[in-house]
Amino acid sequence: MMVEKTDTLVVGAGQAGIAVSEHLGRAGIPHLVLERARIAERWRSERWDALVANGPAWHDRFPGMEFPKTGPDGFPGKEEVAAYLASYAARIGAPIRTGVEVRRAARLDGRPGFAIETSQGPIEAQNIVAATGAFQKPLMPRMIPEEAGFHQIHSCHYRNPAQLPEGAVLVVGAGSSGAQIAEELMLAGRDVYLSVGPHDRPPRAYRGRDFCWWLGVLGKWDMAAPAPGAEHVTIAVSGARGGHTADFRRFAQQGMTLLGRTEGYAGGALQIADDLRTNLDRGDANYLALLDEADAYVSRNGLDLPPEPEARDRVSDAECITHPLRSLDLAEAGITSVIWSVGYGVDYSWIKLDAFHPDGRPLHHRGVSPEPGLYYLGLPWQSRRGSSFIWGVWHDAKYIADQIGIQHKYRDYHTQAAQQAEDA
Repeated sequence: MMVEKTDTLVVGAGQAGIAVSEHLGRAGIPHLVLERARIAERWRSERWDALVANGPAWHDRFPGMEFPKTGPDGFPGKEEVAAYLASYAARIGAPIRTGVEVRRAARLDGRPGFAIETSQGPIEAQNIVAATGAFQKPLMPRMIPEEAGFHQIHSCHYRNPAQLPEGAVLVVGAGSSGAQIAEELMLAGRDVYLSVGPHDRPPRAYRGRDFCWWLGVLGKWDMAAPAPGAEHVTIAVSGARGGHTADFRRFAQQGMTLLGRTEGYAGGALQIADDLRTNLDRGDANYLALLDEADAYVSRNGLDLPPEPEARDRVSDAECITHPLRSLDLAEAGITSVIWSVGYGVDYSWIKLDAFHPDGRPLHHRGVSPEPGLYYLGLPWQSRRGSSFIWGVWHDAKYIADQIGIQHKYRDYHTQAAQQAEDA
C-alpha cells in the first residue's frame, strides 16, 4: 500500500484543528487535517437542540471573521457555530479531509517522524497536532445500576425535554451544561432535581457589559494555567434566551429542587453530601467578588457605566436550601430520568508513546509534548483561562505553529550543514 506523506498531520477539524491549520498555512508548512466525521461534528451532534454559545458573538470568534447572522451582542446557536467553523475553514483553504478516522500513531523506526494508521491507509508525518479538544470521552458514572430501571444519559446525548420519558428528572452536575439543561427542563414543566457541586458563578452581565468583557479588562482570561489536576473550573453561565445569570437560589424559588453533591446510591435512594449551602455560598462569593472588582475598575478608570445595585440582591432561600435533603428515594420522587453532566475525560489511546500521566492526561507545556514532534491543542487551561474558547484556541494555535516552524529551521540547518560537509 502506498504511504502518504505530509510534514504535519492535524487530528481533528473542530475549532482547534481549523485554527492551527490557518497558522500552519501562513507559515508555509505543508499539512493535512483529518476529521473522522464532519467539520465541527461535536457542535452538530453532541449538543442539545437549544444550545447557544456561552460567549457573545463579538467575543467568542476567530479574529478574521464575524458571525454572519447573530449580532455582536447575541449568542449564536450550535448550528450557526458549526456553519461558522466550516465557512472559516473554506475561507482559509484548510486542507481538511473528512470521514477519516485516525486509529494509531507511533514513532518511525530509526528515523524522525511518525507512522499513522487511518481508516483510509497509512500516513507518515514529521509532526502530529492532536487537536481533538476538551470533550473527548463523556464521563458516565456507574453509580446507579442499569437494572434500577432509570433512563440514564450523559449531557452530550441530551437533545430536548420531549426526548425523555414522562416524569421528574435528576440532573447531576451544575456547570454551564447542567444548569442550562435543568432550567430548560423546568421551564418545560418538568419536576427537576439538580445536584450542585462546587462552582464559580459569574454574572452574565454587569453595568452594561458582558462578563466576557469584564474578564478581559480585569486580566482574568490571561490567567496562567493552574497546577496540574486543577485545570477544570466548573463555571455556571448561560447565553440561553438572550443571556442571563445562572442563579441557583432563583431556580429553587421557581420550583427546582436543589441537592448537594451526589455521593452514592443504595436501595433505590441517592446519598447526598451535606454541602449544598457551602457550594451555593461559594458560588455567590465568586459572583460578588467579580462585582467588587468591576466597581473598582469603573471607579479607577472613570468609566461612565451606570451603577447596578440590584445585581447584589439575593432571593430568599427555598425549603430545599434551608432543609437540604441528605437522601432521595428516586422512585418516590417520581424521577424516571437521570442526566449526568459531570464532564469529559481524555482519550489519547491512539497515540502509542510514553508521553502521558498515569491517568491518561498528556504531558506538555503550552501544548508542546516532551516527545519531539507531538503537539496538543484545545486543552482546558493549555496556556491560559481562555484556551478552550474559540478565540483562545486561535492564539494557542499560533504558538504551536510557531514551535513547529522553529523546529523546521533546526532541521533545515542540519540538512544544509550535512550537505556542506559532504561537498567539502
